[in-house]
Amino acid sequence: MNENKQKLNIGIIGFGRMGQKFCDELLRSPLWSVTRICDPSAEARKIAAEKVPGAIVTSDDDTVFSDPAIDAVGLFALADSRPGQIMKGLAAGKHLLVEKPVAESLESEWEILRAVEASDRMVAVNLFNRSAWYHHVIMDFIKEGEIGELAIVRICHMTPGHMPQEGHGPEGPAFHDCGMHYVDAARMYAGSEYKTFHAQGIRMWSHTDPWWLQAHGTFENGVVFDVTQGFVYGHMAEKQTHNCYVDIIGTKGIARMTHDFKDATVELHGINRTEKIVKEFGDKKLDVLVDVFGRSILAGRNLGFPEVRDSVIASELAWKMLEDADRNGSPCVGRVEDMDEIMARRRTLTNGYGLPVWKIFDETNRKRAEAAAAAKAAGAETATAKTAGA
Repeated sequence: MNENKQKLNIGIIGFGRMGQKFCDELLRSPLWSVTRICDPSAEARKIAAEKVPGAIVTSDDDTVFSDPAIDAVGLFALADSRPGQIMKGLAAGKHLLVEKPVAESLESEWEILRAVEASDRMVAVNLFNRSAWYHHVIMDFIKEGEIGELAIVRICHMTPGHMPQEGHGPEGPAFHDCGMHYVDAARMYAGSEYKTFHAQGIRMWSHTDPWWLQAHGTFENGVVFDVTQGFVYGHMAEKQTHNCYVDIIGTKGIARMTHDFKDATVELHGINRTEKIVKEFGDKKLDVLVDVFGRSILAGRNLGFPEVRDSVIASELAWKMLEDADRNGSPCVGRVEDMDEIMARRRTLTNGYGLPVWKIFDETNRKRAEAAAAAKAAGAETATAKTAGA
């Protein structure tokens, strides 16, 4: 790769919620030029054409992989499409930016990992915790010896989030689709591999899979952990709320983080230093990922992006924890009617945690209609003013 090249060309496959979010960050970055966008949905393609008028918009992903001008391809459709697309991308010599998990089954994920590691192409996976400023602040604090020896890692992520009916099937139940991020974060802090664990889940609203799960256990280096994740936290509350934190406990001090999805607050209580840091939360940290991925391609080496191996290990452990919860018995609480009631409310929400993909399209269409109506009204007012002046 020519390090003097001004911009890298990228094609996007999958223009739903994450595809659009990635596109926004790629457009803001001085490293990237979005030249092709692919999606089977006509509505998604319409939005793509409006958002990136200079890009070629298509429903045929082969035209993205075969374009010799494209340096990298972003794969943001659902997990069942990724294995074939990753193999196409590697065969075409493209670097790849991929949503997690990299496939819909563990067997396929390990096959993908072997293919990626046999290739000379760079493949980054969106494990957003590895791009988060607050985790790096805490890990630096640990490395400085401020908490003594790391002993306990506690991570919790509970929000209303998405519902079982909202089209994430290939990504698996909530603890796999979302929880694997926190399984990965605990492993990142421990700097070790998982050794033992016990998991307990609960099946909410008579759904077949656990929509809340807690796992606790040990790493090979003796660090213990608990990870809690669930999209069950107050769906019908008058005012939606959440409970998200990281709690790192050492033999001599602690570090913790909480956030409100706008700002993250890190509190450091060490041997020599006590500090509170409040900065922007940064949502999925996609700006960080697209930046480090682009710079890595230009440098010809990984400068810090999350790799496929990290994703596959997190995915495998999340599946195993779900299986353990099943063996331990996941009680069922609530009725199907409760889920229907929640979905009815979510169809009217324009502000909340984890709104479904179709809300993005609905909101875009609403804004488009409002803009057209405002333009029409402004035109009518201008015409009236001209008539009055005459």
